[in-house]
Amino acid sequence: MAKEMHLIGYCCATPTWHHNGSWRHFESDALDALDPRRYENIARILERGKFDGMFFVDVQMIEEVFGGSFHANLHQPGQTWLLDPMQLLATIARVTSRLGLAATMSTSLYPPFHIAKAFASLDHISGGRAGWNVVTSANDNEAKNFGFERLLEKSLRYDQGDEVLEATHALWNSWEADAFILDRENAIYADPSKVHHVNYRGKYVSTRGPLTTPRCPQGSPVIMQAGASDRGREFAGRWAEVIFAIHSSKKHMKAFYDDVKSRVVKHGRDPSHCAILPSVDVIIGETETIAREKADYLNSLVSPELGVAGISNSIGVDLSNYPLDKPLEDMEITQGPRGMLDVILQGSEGKTLRDAGRAWGVSQMNPQLVGTPKTVADHMQDLFESEACDGFIVCPSLTPSSYVQFVDGVVPELQRRGIFRTDYQGLTFRDHLRS
Repeated sequence: MAKEMHLIGYCCATPTWHHNGSWRHFESDALDALDPRRYENIARILERGKFDGMFFVDVQMIEEVFGGSFHANLHQPGQTWLLDPMQLLATIARVTSRLGLAATMSTSLYPPFHIAKAFASLDHISGGRAGWNVVTSANDNEAKNFGFERLLEKSLRYDQGDEVLEATHALWNSWEADAFILDRENAIYADPSKVHHVNYRGKYVSTRGPLTTPRCPQGSPVIMQAGASDRGREFAGRWAEVIFAIHSSKKHMKAFYDDVKSRVVKHGRDPSHCAILPSVDVIIGETETIAREKADYLNSLVSPELGVAGISNSIGVDLSNYPLDKPLEDMEITQGPRGMLDVILQGSEGKTLRDAGRAWGVSQMNPQLVGTPKTVADHMQDLFESEACDGFIVCPSLTPSSYVQFVDGVVPELQRRGIFRTDYQGLTFRDHLRS
């Protein structure tokens, strides 16, 4: 059987996602950001397109690095995280039957027992479709919202993350698969001998167990991760089943792909069990001209200043005092997440901070694929068959119409070429990723 690509839809419980001007477009559903029906509709579209899953990015603060205030991110709708994704996914589970459902939760903020129970519950509610997008968090303001003064130093956050993953897996395994007896006649609900304490104790976290939620359909949720630093890649090599990557060129995609796959093998895992999916933003038109006109109009709505605020929030460095027309190569930025800084500085020659803010406002440095279903499929097929990726995280430039056009146009092109499924072959999120 020919290898088929994997597709996961990108979601945020926010007015806008990557494109900071899209909320002003007449087709946008951004003003319904507090309505769960918005996200249920998107999930139905993705399931109709046979996507492996959807996942919600989430941050536990209103971002206020830029200018030391959240003014910029509320005056215009930056990525302000309005609803809890876990509760949204529980509603989405009831209107879908195959689509994988993943949410972000931080190993730096939540204890292992909470994480394990939340995702085991979602896996039961969805019939085996839960996924956990693992993050270690990057901003001390998130820590303060949870009663901590600050986050651990970055490399230590990954050490803590390793312990949280060890502890959550121990909790998910604290109920054996056949612990439920459900014997009314003999009055035996469950076999206590098949439920076990965990007694996990590490340097950073501990948990007694057993988990109160029984063993879930998948055994454990699918593990997603997005770290691009060397330590983040090592963490991915040990744990990740899906990697959300951000790269601006085929060269960078391929180098990342080869590096992470080698780390997966080093940890004794099957490299085919780790899908590396770069993120792409899509704008589809019936012709190249129509697609370009759509993109030009949508991109004209972008706020470069809000884009610079987004960069500030992403790297944790206040850029409000830098002139917008300052060349990027003249800016000495040494703080912030190294992986994201590298993405922002790729191809920075001759560009200003305003240019970077505009690019961030358009797609947060993701490649923006603009074209017909055929030309977009051509580009995706080239990257996939060059082993620069195993598929894509698809982010709509405009919701929900970008998803509709992708599912109605690009998906059939990929199916005709034999590189994307025509129907689901399994029931669970992990089934989709391994088929």
